[in-house]
Amino acid sequence: MKQLQEMNLVDDFLVYSLTSHKVYGEEAARYILECILQRSIRHLTVVPQKTWYGESPEKHGVRLNVCLDEEDGELFDIEPDQNSSSADVKALPRRARFYHAKIDAGNLTAGEGYGTLRNVVVIFITTYDPFGLDRMVYTVKNGCVEVPEMPYEDGARTLFLYIKGQEGNPPEELRELTRYMAESTEANARTKGLRRLHEMVTKVKADREVGLAYMKMWEGEEVIRARATAAEKANEVIRLLEKTGTVSQEERERILAERNLQVLERWYEDAMAKAEQYLVAKAKAEMILLQLSDFGQIPEAVKSRILAEMNPETLDYWILALKRAESLEQFISLAMPDRESQKT
Repeated sequence: MKQLQEMNLVDDFLVYSLTSHKVYGEEAARYILECILQRSIRHLTVVPQKTWYGESPEKHGVRLNVCLDEEDGELFDIEPDQNSSSADVKALPRRARFYHAKIDAGNLTAGEGYGTLRNVVVIFITTYDPFGLDRMVYTVKNGCVEVPEMPYEDGARTLFLYIKGQEGNPPEELRELTRYMAESTEANARTKGLRRLHEMVTKVKADREVGLAYMKMWEGEEVIRARATAAEKANEVIRLLEKTGTVSQEERERILAERNLQVLERWYEDAMAKAEQYLVAKAKAEMILLQLSDFGQIPEAVKSRILAEMNPETLDYWILALKRAESLEQFISLAMPDRESQKT
């Protein structure tokens, strides 16, 4: 993870910490919104990381990064987003749709008419181009397909702000803001407004409570990461063991319950060695059977015994016996003198 001092305003934690700060939050949030929307913003109430749960445990909820409530105005949700995988980018419009739905459902109380539903603006600030047109601002609203010029206002708007976009003639003030958001340094604070924003960012980064919050978040993520790593390693151990035979339910549960990575790593190395031994033994056994088949039909008992053998020394001895044998019976006599393997 990044150090707090290395973070930029496209990082979730810094945006959250800045806009929710008890001293600088409202001022910083207002400045950012005014640059993006190119209008003055009235008094703001900042609701950091607003969460709306699903209607039941099986239903998807949502946690908004920065939810801003303008006095007698609109509701805003600001979502810095660096999830540039093809699947995440493809799903972004549906993600925006889901966020709008959750915000709307959480802001219409029982008995209120639909006409009272607040205007909502969801703003995604992205480090990647979500639509491939190199625009800095993509504004999306609902409209009529058959008559695009027909007035249709449902109060929902989504802005995708691509911080590296060049097309669309964005205002210079917004260009300067996106440059600063991409790399939040003093050198990029080139206007009076940005110098004030950088001053607030610097003080937030130095705030002891913010540092402690980041440390707790980092520690929490480390625990989650360790659990995930342990679970992945446990599953790798099980996959390797399954290659060499059946894994009992009891053994499977014991492996999955283990959280000590050192123990799991040792089990993994043991399972890897066992798997390698198994593959080598299987290859040698199949080679022995292939050559034995030249002598004719191989008794099932002989075949089973050869395939079940895991001792590399025994298999090597059988390979030597095979080279000396001139018939199936002679091989059995040389390799398996107990004669039990001749039974079919």
